[in-house]
Parts: sequence; structure tokens; C-alpha cells
Amino acid sequence: MIRGEAADVPGDGAQKTPDRLRRRASRLLSQLAVRSDRLITDGLARDDARKWHYAVLASLQEYGPASQAELSRRSGIYRSDMVGVLNELAARDLVERSPDPGDRRRNVITISAEGRRRLQRLDEVLDDLHDELLAPLSPAERDHFVQLLTRLLDHHTRPS
Repeated sequence: MIRGEAADVPGDGAQKTPDRLRRRASRLLSQLAVRSDRLITDGLARDDARKWHYAVLASLQEYGPASQAELSRRSGIYRSDMVGVLNELAARDLVERSPDPGDRRRNVITISAEGRRRLQRLDEVLDDLHDELLAPLSPAERDHFVQLLTRLLDHHTRPS
């Protein structure tokens, strides 16, 4: 946080932040991202989950079984961290590992029935958290906001 900034002071952060800063989209996105991350991390923790659990389970549900490397690409989780995430999920019987028939040196990861139930529960948790995050917006504004964010992210992440 910038020295002297009062954004975390309840009630008067907006009055102490210079207008030229409040109008900067990059700053607004950054500040909202910090608050969003905290809200989601804390909310999932109350349900004994982490963002990475959700990302892996969602990827497996939507795209099917995958190698650890493929799951890393799909979810954005570093390959070095993927083993730990998968160990956590396997210990809870949310995923199953089996040798890849095409390459016995690697495993294929599959979502289990319990993993599908857990993913459904995490969808409900995240729906509630997103309602909290986007509370000031109407349903139409929420949809539009997500469309705009998606367009911005797609623009800035597409291959050159």
C-alpha cells in the first residue's frame, strides 16, 4: 500500500484518496483484486478448501481426466505446486490417480464421485461469496461487469 493512503480506514478511505488515484482503472482493479482474493480465500477456508482445489476439480469436471502437467496448464497452478494440491485432493478422496496407459511414468488424474459432490458444494460457496463481492451491483450490472473483465483479460492474455 502506498504510504499515507487510507483505503483500509473504514468510512473515510474514499475521502482521503486523491481523486486522480480513484479514477485510475489499474489502481481500482488492483485494490478490488486484493479484496476479492481475501474474501474468496477466507470464504473457502471456512469450508476447508482452497482456490486451487476448486480450480483442479472444475478443470477435471469440465475437460475430463488429465496428467499433472495438463492440469497445471489448464488451471494456472505451477507444476511444482500441483503435486501438493493433488496430494491434498487425493487424501480427501476427491481425485483418483492411475498410471497413464500410454506412458507408465506419469499419472492420469480423474475426479471422483466425492470430488463431484465437493465441487458442487464449492460452487455454492463461491456463488455466495460473489454475491457478497458484487453486492452493490444489480444482476444485469454483474453480468456486464464480468463480460467487460473477460474481454479485458482475453485481450491481455492472447498470444501475440
